[in-house]
Amino acid sequence: MRRIQLPNLLALILLWITVSCGTAKFAWGAGKADEVGNQEIAVRGMNKLMDGDFDGAMEMFRQIQKSDPESPLGYLLEADAIWWKIYLTEGNLIDPDVFEALSGAVTPYDGDFRRLDDLAILKAETRLRAHQDEARNYFYEGLAYGLRARLEALRDHALATAHAGKRLRSFSLAALKLDPNLNDAYFGVGLYNYFEDTLPTYVKMLRFLILLPGGDRLVGLSQIQRAMEKGQLVTPEARFHLAKDYSRPMERQLTRSLELLRQMEQQYPHNPLWKLLVGSVELRMGDVKEGEALYRQVIDETAHPQSEIWKPLHQQAERALARRAGH
Repeated sequence: MRRIQLPNLLALILLWITVSCGTAKFAWGAGKADEVGNQEIAVRGMNKLMDGDFDGAMEMFRQIQKSDPESPLGYLLEADAIWWKIYLTEGNLIDPDVFEALSGAVTPYDGDFRRLDDLAILKAETRLRAHQDEARNYFYEGLAYGLRARLEALRDHALATAHAGKRLRSFSLAALKLDPNLNDAYFGVGLYNYFEDTLPTYVKMLRFLILLPGGDRLVGLSQIQRAMEKGQLVTPEARFHLAKDYSRPMERQLTRSLELLRQMEQQYPHNPLWKLLVGSVELRMGDVKEGEALYRQVIDETAHPQSEIWKPLHQQAERALARRAGH
């Protein structure tokens, strides 16, 4: 048998390394070498978004779109940023029961949200049909339906919320079946489990209309916590949801809610929403002095905002403080 010379052996080793690395890149990012870089940009963009820098976050999400226009990631995250604008514009920010709108009015942001959310779903479906990075694209499609469910819930559209939530669960489970270590996908499964199990009785009757799978409140909380602790992309939003869930009357875990919201306030000090939410929980725990002081800080910080997006938050903080003074 002919002996392989050392230079040839080294060449074979280098070829093996090249092929192996190329395969790893394909498994992670559908063959695109910059997918890992886009994931890092996505995480940085999400941190900007949570810190209230909408323009900076959307610039980074559009950078992902330009870098990889066939990926759903950039469109999904821009839709998420717009959802937060809708929530700040129409959401009852003081309400402890997670998402409730002050009115059912359509905002100027709705059209862009639906366009981007639909585009994210289309891009994910295209890649899934091509069998590209299937676990991650199932996860992306699930998150897109999760955003749709949040918007429909905000508008109190029970049937539409249920339909979108069912898809959130289905695609998140598909992602986890392919990759059990994709911890971000536990966020979608956890959201479904928690909210399905805590729906009002009249809404639960929808199960029979659309074959809605049952949920489990405690399992949902555990899954959201896993996404918060071990995920990458969804970590801050998972922390927000977990804090809101713990603040609900059915949970009454205000100390845990306060701890999580204080973490948000400390990590993202330029977003006055976190200070407002900390203040609201402080008040419910009986610390009137601290809670009202935080409301006043929010009012002062948003008195002359650089962005119109903070005006509704300013008005809600003023009304909440005025109601307390009236008592």
